[in-house]
Amino acid sequence: MPFRTLRGLTVAGALLLGAFTHASSSTPWIQLSSVQGDLPTPWLGQEQTASLIFDIDNDGRNDFVLAGRKYAPSVVWYRQEGSSWTQYLIEREALPIEAGGAYADIDADGDLDLVLGEDATGNRVYWWENPYPNYAPDTPWPRHLIKASGANKHHDQLFGDFDGDGQLELAFWNQGDRALFLAEIPPDPSQGEWPRTAIFRWEGDPSPEGLAQADINGDGVLDLVGGGHWFEYVGNGRFRAHLIDREQVFGRAAVGQLVPGGPPEVVMLVGDGVGRIRWYALGAEGWVGHDLLDTPVDHGHSLALADFDEDGNLDIFVAEMMQWSLGAAVPNNPDARMWIFFGDGQGSFTPVVLAQGVGNHESKVGDLDGDGRPDLLIKPFHWQAPRVDIWLNRLPSR
Repeated sequence: MPFRTLRGLTVAGALLLGAFTHASSSTPWIQLSSVQGDLPTPWLGQEQTASLIFDIDNDGRNDFVLAGRKYAPSVVWYRQEGSSWTQYLIEREALPIEAGGAYADIDADGDLDLVLGEDATGNRVYWWENPYPNYAPDTPWPRHLIKASGANKHHDQLFGDFDGDGQLELAFWNQGDRALFLAEIPPDPSQGEWPRTAIFRWEGDPSPEGLAQADINGDGVLDLVGGGHWFEYVGNGRFRAHLIDREQVFGRAAVGQLVPGGPPEVVMLVGDGVGRIRWYALGAEGWVGHDLLDTPVDHGHSLALADFDEDGNLDIFVAEMMQWSLGAAVPNNPDARMWIFFGDGQGSFTPVVLAQGVGNHESKVGDLDGDGRPDLLIKPFHWQAPRVDIWLNRLPSR
């Protein structure tokens, strides 16, 4: 399998896209694309399911992971090497990888390891052992099991200390089992399945998706947010589910301090369907939702919070899928949109359309050029797959 290195374009030579006016300034984004040859084309086939941004090789700069299903290899990572990006192998086999993924130093050896789960055709959750510092583009990472029994489908995973014991746990949805599980990392995480406990179960459809974390109730313990709920640890291994919005069960979730003071705010939207994007504030009478748009979002499977314009206030990134039906002659949503909702820290947001006609699925936000500002990792699901793009943030600081 030939893995390639391609040299990223300099600012002067790159294509400027998504120029718009915000705060009376023309603010271009710099696009690097596998379609243009700026990045190696992912070897993932036509169903790209997962992406993550984190520092894999401990050099202080972010790398990123892409995963897919039905094709081999199913997981690769992109390494920053100067102004170049080199594609490296993680998983050689054609595993049925689902959307989601998480990372943590699972084996306590000083580098970050990777977790991904199988889709509706498989009942396994895996972790891959980071081989730092011994990387080779064509050498896969050692793969271990977290779960290899029970029901299928694992859409979304998240690491955090959710019971206040000072140790990381892995939270993951198991849609086939209608359960949200919490798995403890065992002393030897490479020896078989991890012990897991169902902390929430549901009846009927739709199946919950989305996971985020924050201390919602101010008790010093991280709470889980997702599936239209937040989950409070109440002691003795038990969690209490609190409904935020029943319409947002089948969706994406993000949490952050959108308005200073009080509990963190929550942002949710439907990821695999049509629905409203709302931000929610917790008050004396419960959660109050605020629409960010007057119109619904169609398959808004990308959601993240970041301060894009460096004004000290969190902004909201949202993007729609363009094509989710395999083999369709035309895209399902040909005018798919990408937005940033610029926040003022007081609960007001200015929506700016970055692009229309660009497919996104599990696109992520992170610093991808080392300047400390949040950039965009654009990954479609089926539209023009295999494909990956990076949009570098050149917004003026405010």
